[in-house]
Amino acid sequence: MISFQNVSKSYHIRKFRKDVLNDLNFEIPTGSSLGICGANGAGKSTLMRLISGVEAPTSGKITRTVSCSWPIGYSSCFQSSLTGADNARFIARIYDKDIQELLDYVEDFAQLGPYFYQPIYSYSAGMLARLAFGVSLAIEFDCYLVDEVTAAGDDRFRQRCEEALHYRRATGTLLMISHDPSTLRSYCERGAVLMDGNLIFFDSIDEAIAVHMENQAR
Repeated sequence: MISFQNVSKSYHIRKFRKDVLNDLNFEIPTGSSLGICGANGAGKSTLMRLISGVEAPTSGKITRTVSCSWPIGYSSCFQSSLTGADNARFIARIYDKDIQELLDYVEDFAQLGPYFYQPIYSYSAGMLARLAFGVSLAIEFDCYLVDEVTAAGDDRFRQRCEEALHYRRATGTLLMISHDPSTLRSYCERGAVLMDGNLIFFDSIDEAIAVHMENQAR
């Protein structure tokens, strides 16, 4: 379970204050598949960072009884001078996972060939995405967070990513942000709309998408 109790989040930039989230109160039960809709700048990624624990709220309390992933496919945490394998080893140590087992999984999933043992700065964008997905899915979490991106690369690799995410949705909790309604419908049963700092929940993802699209048309 993930619980928000009177959670607010603000940012201060010089003399400017931006209130992003306002007094949120909700619970996400274990086993949920929730799609979150919202306009650009509404605070969706901020919400994900709060859920994952990367950022702390300005006020209020967040309670987690489950382990949460970082956003699936997130690649900005990699050290570009290290090889893909070295980055994977580092993450394995952080999460106290068997290093060789994690390396084998990532090498098989990402299918980078000899580039797996080359520095990150030599990777193309597609290769970096493959590594990011492989590492993200190599760690078993109770709750998986997906921010916008669901797959990269050729059709076969995208299919592997989709199958892996569907499996994790079936065995755990999945929270997804996407501007693509078909993607949200594919992975999520329930929906929520983030607007004006408030998160409004709906019983189905179709209801959430409809409300979001109506708001966008205004």
